[in-house]
Amino acid sequence: MHIRLIAVGDRQPAWVDDAFRSYADRYPPQWKFRLVGIRTVRRSRSDKSKRAAESEGELILAKLGSDEQVVLLDEMGEHLTSERLAAQLSDWQTDGRDLCFVIGGPDGVSDACRARANFVWSLSKLTLPHGLARVLFSEQLYRAWSLQSGHPYHRA
Repeated sequence: MHIRLIAVGDRQPAWVDDAFRSYADRYPPQWKFRLVGIRTVRRSRSDKSKRAAESEGELILAKLGSDEQVVLLDEMGEHLTSERLAAQLSDWQTDGRDLCFVIGGPDGVSDACRARANFVWSLSKLTLPHGLARVLFSEQLYRAWSLQSGHPYHRA
């Protein structure tokens, strides 16, 4: 099983990239983990339409394989403990399909992206900046792997 993260937002502060990589570099090599950045569509302050989210959604959907499991990270998703995430990761691995996580843009994702998701996961009840969501995602995925493998990183 290979794992990817598709994330809207092409420029992140250096601290986000550094923190994200500090966890992603620890993932098992068989995951062949990749981060795929999608450019953020320009928005005007007065545009209240879903145009930008729809455009970003088209870019996201174009990157998804038809047989991939898709996990959308969204504030309206299911809240998981670290232990439950580890169990869910095991289920996804047992399924055998490649796994793709998606973080949408500032206005969320299109309805088509939401419909394509096999699972919707909320990192927090808090609203997080996208860079911080990337970091939290990478840490929690590493923690889930550490729980699965008995690695001492997770000490509960």
